Amino acid sequence: MKPHDVTESDQYERSAEFVDMMLAPVWTALEPVLAEALRGAPGPVVDVGAGGGHGTQVIARTMPQTEIFAVEPSPGLRAVLLARVNENQELRDRVTVLPSDLLGATLPPRLGTMVAMNVIGHFDPAERRTTWQLLAERLLPGGRAVLNLQPPAKPVAVPHTRFAELRIGRRRYEGWGRAEPAGPEQVTWHMTYRVFQDGEPAEEVEVEYTWWVLGHDRLKAELAEHDLHVSPTGPTDLGLWCITRSPE
Repeated sequence: MKPHDVTESDQYERSAEFVDMMLAPVWTALEPVLAEALRGAPGPVVDVGAGGGHGTQVIARTMPQTEIFAVEPSPGLRAVLLARVNENQELRDRVTVLPSDLLGATLPPRLGTMVAMNVIGHFDPAERRTTWQLLAERLLPGGRAVLNLQPPAKPVAVPHTRFAELRIGRRRYEGWGRAEPAGPEQVTWHMTYRVFQDGEPAEEVEVEYTWWVLGHDRLKAELAEHDLHVSPTGPTDLGLWCITRSPE
């Protein structure tokens, strides 16, 4: 059994089959908090880094009738997302899946809401500034963006930890991760996905990716440069923040 390496072009190329199902328990905790943060928000909605569509479903349930643009650059995760949308006639009518990153996506000129869950660390500082400028220019009155900040907030080491375990049929799946500093604003995550069948090792996939660390103070300062405001929403351990524009 040898680990498989993943190319830089799509870090989820080999891990997509594990990522979506291992995120399901995370979304059990996130759903009620995100739903509350979105209550009363206008559309259309952009779901940034929609992955396999857990968040897209939450948005659709919370904001019935609202048009949703689900942006996902990874072909593997996007396949799961498209399958989820296709299975539901109501979603097929109002969810558009875009095969690009946020800054390359063709979006409406005015946006009501942006959701960016489990994704902001993929944006380098320049991409974040462009994103904040997009919000400042295109958010409708009363619009908002909701994102979460994931630890670490500084470039520090994170010990090797099992973050997920589940069983499907005769197979048991484990997800492990560790991080190490990779510069003044980055960590490198090393992820390992292990599969056991009837108690014996059957498969192991290893991936690594760069994550740009971001804490609340830095987020607040960056947003202030674009006349945007941020406030916490929900339990502090989930790290959700709501961004709004200054009143016009």
